[in-house]
Amino acid sequence: MSTTEATSPISQAQIRPAISTDADAVFVLLSELQESYLPDRAAFDVTFESFVYGDEHALLLVAELGGLVVGYALATITRLLYTNGTSGQLQELVVESSAQGNGIGSELVASVEQECRARGVRQLTVPSRRSAGFYERLGYLSTADYLKRSFD
Repeated sequence: MSTTEATSPISQAQIRPAISTDADAVFVLLSELQESYLPDRAAFDVTFESFVYGDEHALLLVAELGGLVVGYALATITRLLYTNGTSGQLQELVVESSAQGNGIGSELVASVEQECRARGVRQLTVPSRRSAGFYERLGYLSTADYLKRSFD
């Protein structure tokens, strides 16, 4: 291990499955997404708890640094016909703005990939409007345009 690795914040970050007590911190991190939906705490709590308590079709990891949750990754896993098995999609990746640039996002993605492999997932896709360059540096290739239709 290099000296830089030993002293960098990423070497101190712990990536782990989310637990119930992480809900408040993850809810605050939602503001970093800058999406068109305003977070609704009641809806968030229901969904968060379902992920924490073993939804086999989801993976919710947090990055903890110095005892504080500074990031999270949410992936969903579903069976697809064309993949001959399951496919994962990294739905949300958020790192607190003050902690960005320290490798925490990359570590979260690597942890999602590791868990997907352990679960036998055949592929992991990432829809990204603003962060394509980040994912391309991690080895992801652009293969499709994602279109969205919202239902009120």
